[in-house]
Amino acid sequence: MRKMTRQTECRGVRIGGGAPVSVQSMTNTDTHDVEATLGQIKRLEEAGCDIVRIAVSDQAAAEAFGEIRKKTDMPLVADIQFDYRMAVASAEQGADAVRINPGNIGSRERVKAVVDECRARRIPVRVGVNSGSVEKDILAKYGGVTPRGLAESAMRNVKLLEDLDFGDIVISAKASDVRKNFETYRILSQMTDYPLHIGVTESGDRMRGAVKSAAGLGALLLEGIGDTMRVSLTGDPVDEIPVAREILKCTGNLDSGINLVSCPTCSRCKTDLTQITSKVMEAIESREPALIKSGRRMLTAAVMGCAVNGPGEAKGADLGAACGDGKAVIFSGGRIIKTVPEEQIAEALTAELDRIIEEGV
Repeated sequence: MRKMTRQTECRGVRIGGGAPVSVQSMTNTDTHDVEATLGQIKRLEEAGCDIVRIAVSDQAAAEAFGEIRKKTDMPLVADIQFDYRMAVASAEQGADAVRINPGNIGSRERVKAVVDECRARRIPVRVGVNSGSVEKDILAKYGGVTPRGLAESAMRNVKLLEDLDFGDIVISAKASDVRKNFETYRILSQMTDYPLHIGVTESGDRMRGAVKSAAGLGALLLEGIGDTMRVSLTGDPVDEIPVAREILKCTGNLDSGINLVSCPTCSRCKTDLTQITSKVMEAIESREPALIKSGRRMLTAAVMGCAVNGPGEAKGADLGAACGDGKAVIFSGGRIIKTVPEEQIAEALTAELDRIIEEGV
């Protein structure tokens, strides 16, 4: 059961308060290159991303942020490291939220300047800390970076905003160590009812990062912790979105989309199931964002390697294929529809998927 947290909004995307867990990512194009950044935002949107974060490092980047804001309807978060003026400028340029580490911003007056601008524009502030930004006195207190210290650092920075009578806050406190990350968010969840942005930072390349994120974020989501999330992968940020979506499905936090079931194969399999599954997955990934957006119920597609694992084990699937020696039986809801040769299996499954989607079955 999800923990009930306060709720805020980022350009219409609700965060916390029982709202669906939103998926975020961050552009890695040069923010100064407006067209390249817009192109990446468009690809993220098409993949099903809900909120996009953009680094703003100088005044030129803030102005570019403003141009980007004019040309997309996606919710945009300005990511600021040290210069409070960039946070203020990004808010002025239309940011839907600002991410800062208040302790890195500097004096109370500088933090107040950011808070006043965000309050005036009614946009939230994400207080973001990580294992590399924990204050020296906290490191000394706990003998290094610990979950308790990370949570304490986050709440200390939250208090800087609360002391300025600002409470439209989202908190993140990420670590690259999965267990440490998990324990940090569990502690934070007990300490506050602000919405939490969860993620495992610097998790690695597509394979390793996906595994770390599935372990770390899946564990948190299964405990009801997390209101918005990012899967952080080295490389193209668009690759983060399907991984995030699968984590949400597996933890029961996504009720629409397509659940793919495919067997691991054994000596009974006489078909190139790997290639067939890959083609079916491509079709699923291109159709799934629209299905999720529409709120349609979850569909299950099954690609099985033999008759043993065919309509029998996968009889509850909305559509599927039980592959044999150079051919496959296509079935839906346990009912056999037709038999097709191996080279037509992926095409037949895709056609059946499109029929189900079109008819709203």
